[in-house]
Amino acid sequence: MLCGSLKRAALAVLVPLTLAACSGAPERAQGQLRDLSLANTDYQTTLQEQLIDAKPGDVITIPAGVYALDRMITLNVDGVTIRGKGADKTILNWQNQKAGAEGLSVKANDFTLENLAIEDTTGDGLKVNGGTNIVIRGVRVEWTGGYKTENGAYGLYPVQTENVLIEDSVAIGASDAGIYVGQSKNIVVRNNRAEYNVAGIEIENSVNADVYGNTAINNTGGILVFNMPGLEQRGYGTRIYDNDVNENNTENFGHEGTPVASVPAGTGIIVNSNDDVEIFNNRVAGNNTANVIISSLFSAGYADDEQSESFDPYPEGIWVYGNTFSGGGESPDGLELKALKTMLFGPTGAFPDVLFDGHVDATKMVGGKLPDALRICVSDEGVDILNIDGPNANENPRVESEAYRCKLTPRAPVKLALAEKAGR
Repeated sequence: MLCGSLKRAALAVLVPLTLAACSGAPERAQGQLRDLSLANTDYQTTLQEQLIDAKPGDVITIPAGVYALDRMITLNVDGVTIRGKGADKTILNWQNQKAGAEGLSVKANDFTLENLAIEDTTGDGLKVNGGTNIVIRGVRVEWTGGYKTENGAYGLYPVQTENVLIEDSVAIGASDAGIYVGQSKNIVVRNNRAEYNVAGIEIENSVNADVYGNTAINNTGGILVFNMPGLEQRGYGTRIYDNDVNENNTENFGHEGTPVASVPAGTGIIVNSNDDVEIFNNRVAGNNTANVIISSLFSAGYADDEQSESFDPYPEGIWVYGNTFSGGGESPDGLELKALKTMLFGPTGAFPDVLFDGHVDATKMVGGKLPDALRICVSDEGVDILNIDGPNANENPRVESEAYRCKLTPRAPVKLALAEKAGR
């Protein structure tokens, strides 16, 4: 039986938990805020007036340059495109922000933002609240002073949206999630880079998401798929594939009390209380706590949060296959986790590539087993799974890989109605 501290460690391990400036601007060392001495301070009024006066179909082009803004900019008109000259050329910087919860706040359908940078906002970089057919392309969101708790929570932040494409973008330094999509449907997140965020890429309470071709490196956790209690929409149906999820070992600098503040440094891919998730053909390496974690609400730092009677806390229908794992698990975050690893695998050993908290819904079992469609499957030989045995107070954590050698029905790719319009 595990002692009390090691029980807490077992639970803790499973909690869900720059591009160059425009020509003439000095390069920044890591952690050095952008020099705004040459920035244009007069453009803010012009841009906000353009957004207020915009009509559906308008394309608002922002010239190359560094622009200093001190308040939130808003758009509430459907069918508008905001386009810069490139994420290294058109730079909107809110380093001296005095008002507003975000940098750019959008409540609109058929919205496109592309080819510019958003820097140093007090709160979220870009928030799109509601709306259908959202395209975010070639956008860099960065906190140029390095990663710290005082940075804004989210970089790219569509919430309660439908038909969402985020591609060819960069998120650096968010104190919650760099690229986040929440309470949304039909999502593609592809070919992005997330670095030095608490959560690199996060899909939360969302339905039908494809996350592929991305690089998640140097975050606390690389790619997260969560269901949170207290929200009307339950998420399911995420495919995570063909991503590089490496060395996500940055210390956790999230705000205390938030779910991501409980993510141990050194986590690659985390699925918490979510269903029908495929994790395949990824390259996952060097995540010091674990390469993949599958957990329930019962192992989460927010397990006592308010939840509806219909909330399903169990991860079900999770399929891990065809991935390339390398390293990982050798140096878990915190003394208690290190002790747990040493107790189970010795001082020079490592956690297996996949960790599972062991919680299953007994009411759904048939003949003592879950139906095939609800199983946790890790189908590759040589990829082991550690069952932490959470339901029994972690009395018997064990590697039991053969019990999870199964396959599920592959999910269909996400099809976005906006793909042709978006030029892809």
